[in-house]
Amino acid sequence: MPEAPDVPATATPVLDAPLLLGVRHHGPGSARAVRAALDAARPAAVLIEGPPEGDALLPLAADPQMRPPVALLAHAVDDPGRAAFWPLAEFSPEWVAIRWALAHGVPVRFIDLPATHSLALKEPHGEEAAPAPETPADEAPADPAPTPAVDPIRVLAETAGYDDPERWWEDVVEHRSPGADATFRTAADALAPFAALAEAMTALREAYGDGGHPRDAVREAYMRIQLRTARKEFGDGIAVVCGAWHVPALATRTTLAADRALLKGLPKVKTEMTWVPWTHRRLARHSGYGAGIDSPGWYGHLFAAADRPIERWMTKVAGLLRAEDRSVSTAHVIEAVRLAETLAAMRGRPLAGLGETTDAVRAVMCEGSDVPLALIQDRLVVGETLGEVPDSAPAVPLQRDLTRTQRTLRLKPEALERQIDLDLRKETDAARSRLLYRLRLLGIGWGEPAESRSTGTFRESWRLRWEPELHVRVAEAGVWGTTVESAATAKAESQALAATALSEVTALAEHCLLAGLADALPVVMKALADRAALDADVGHLADALPALARSLRYGDVRATDTAALSEVAAGLAERICVGLPPACTGLDADGAEALRRQIDGVHSAIGLLAAGAGPAEADTAASTEADGTPVEAAPAGAGTATPSEAATSAGAAPAEATPTGATSAEATPTTGLRDRWSAVLRKLAGRDTVAGLIRGRATRLLLDDGGLTEDEAARLMGLALSPGTPPTDAAAWIEGFVGGASGGGMLLVHDERLLALVDTWLTGVPADTFTDVLPLLRRTFSAFEPGVRRTLGELARRGPAPEHAGSDGTDHGCPGFGPGLDTDRADAVEPVLHLLLAWAAAPSEASA
Repeated sequence: MPEAPDVPATATPVLDAPLLLGVRHHGPGSARAVRAALDAARPAAVLIEGPPEGDALLPLAADPQMRPPVALLAHAVDDPGRAAFWPLAEFSPEWVAIRWALAHGVPVRFIDLPATHSLALKEPHGEEAAPAPETPADEAPADPAPTPAVDPIRVLAETAGYDDPERWWEDVVEHRSPGADATFRTAADALAPFAALAEAMTALREAYGDGGHPRDAVREAYMRIQLRTARKEFGDGIAVVCGAWHVPALATRTTLAADRALLKGLPKVKTEMTWVPWTHRRLARHSGYGAGIDSPGWYGHLFAAADRPIERWMTKVAGLLRAEDRSVSTAHVIEAVRLAETLAAMRGRPLAGLGETTDAVRAVMCEGSDVPLALIQDRLVVGETLGEVPDSAPAVPLQRDLTRTQRTLRLKPEALERQIDLDLRKETDAARSRLLYRLRLLGIGWGEPAESRSTGTFRESWRLRWEPELHVRVAEAGVWGTTVESAATAKAESQALAATALSEVTALAEHCLLAGLADALPVVMKALADRAALDADVGHLADALPALARSLRYGDVRATDTAALSEVAAGLAERICVGLPPACTGLDADGAEALRRQIDGVHSAIGLLAAGAGPAEADTAASTEADGTPVEAAPAGAGTATPSEAATSAGAAPAEATPTGATSAEATPTTGLRDRWSAVLRKLAGRDTVAGLIRGRATRLLLDDGGLTEDEAARLMGLALSPGTPPTDAAAWIEGFVGGASGGGMLLVHDERLLALVDTWLTGVPADTFTDVLPLLRRTFSAFEPGVRRTLGELARRGPAPEHAGSDGTDHGCPGFGPGLDTDRADAVEPVLHLLLAWAAAPSEASA
């Protein structure tokens, strides 16, 4: 912390009344002025606006491990969600006063309304209820109408001729030269700004009363009582650091009885308080727990800069832009400083402010672009500084366990969002994953799963960002246990017993497996079995099955026993196979679309359940090459699809493991499940009473799985697009067949018979019904990739291929497409495939 020169001891006055230092919270100019005033007055005690419960925590402010920004956190013991923060930055006048008192061995106390009352006055949703203190009848105001809210800074700014209150305050207070305090030669000079501000606030309070803040009367009454107590103990040599708005009220002479009457009847709640880290970004927020500072990074710079703040700021900006590979030279810095100072002079400002420096940076260093300026705003003007709190600060047991675990796993909380990639085959990464999932289960959203760059289930990606409010979430979760694991287990068991929907229990089971909560699984599995046995709705069963299938796969990767889960999943799949055909009749368009999505999910889940044939370890090794690169599944259409490939082509991730302990020779609960599911899809594809969207989807899934030949698929399409089928039903069939899944457009590209059927049907749609089917077709074909749409357009423009195209050696169609296989071109691709997939050499090649 920068130190201003002390005022000579000979200038120290004898205080004959409490020294009221009115400030604006979180202002560097106010902080410097407070330090200069304390150096000049040398008070016997320092009183600060804040909750008195924090008095016991004040000595921690001198701990070397304490680094602002920090905040005092108070929460109700019985309801941790009812909480409040008192943030303090390095440039906060209150923080400067605390550090000055501790450094000089002067008693320091908080004197604001206790948190036990302020939290009790908060409504459950966080807003403050107006207090209703008892007031004698003869002291009741004559006019009960509420006073309109007033912004004192705005009133003073308008009086001074400014249209912007923030600009006025900065010019008068914040932008005073950092070395101005050194010019104070007498105590009167150091105290003069506070006397002038107190005079101005007194005039405002006389004109506007409480300024539309009725609770201030209660707070100020308590502060006056605390001030009286301190004067009895320390005499009049006391300094009070508080908001400038409260100075006139503290200087007003009132009776002790009147102040106590205002406090009578206030509600109470048992509270706990501690220090927690804070962030500059939180200081910049105007709602919630933020302090409403637009530029905490800029204010911190003004406070910390010993001299030449503009030059130092421009140097920081240049360093940031250079780190982002932008060309910024020393000449840019010099020109930006000159331009900022010129703008300040033209605008009549004593020092170039943030507006002038921003304009200069935009013109000189950013070449007029706001894109790099947004980076400067985020990194420097606001900043990503995260404070630190010493280990000796009070904390709930759950917070201490979380802190220990974070250190063990080397996961440091940071205010800046970052992404981490985890390899679940490594014990440390697996433990990190379990911790993050346990915290999510407890409602502590430190990490969010991100899309992984790897297709293997042994890799995860997370986006991490620590927010100060998470300390409140940790305190709330403390009711479940004293450690992260025990708390997550207890909450999972409670949620399992309270769940009413089957999908909720299946999602919880998946979460327990991901979080490694083995102790919670028996309760969750019992609840899952009970809900599954009682739920007869096919839609609910279909929603629940995909989560169970994923849980089996994740359980194998994480070495978790999932035998019981496999039995439940197989039972759900069997019940879906029985109940799905009747559920697919009599559906409207919205119901058919919802059921189509559920069928896709069930198909992918059954592919995962039935495709595994070996232990997880062997499969993991098979899915990864020696260099750790995952092997992609063969593309659809490259020959007859295997069950695993079929699941992949239908939109499911390839199954990577079978339930723990199973082998290909053993009978498992999922034996024969794929065949039964294929039979269900055949029923759906061939029934006229089933919605066209579902019939088309079932046909496509069977074709991808190898359950239908291309000739059979063409026959079903011909029936669905026959002249007797209503155009809207035919369009819905096409949407189900080629829409919604990857590769739908390529199927039409490579099979011209199917494309010809669609083309023939489309050209035969009557004009009066074409507008009815157009939205369906547009939605279907617009989902294709641009290259697929372009190729389909070229094929449609070319028209049907001749019967024996390509037999005479001429090109009759679109390049790269034709009715037959070009073996020469296919052979040319094979070496490239060997190189990409790292295939082993054939035995004959090896022997040669």
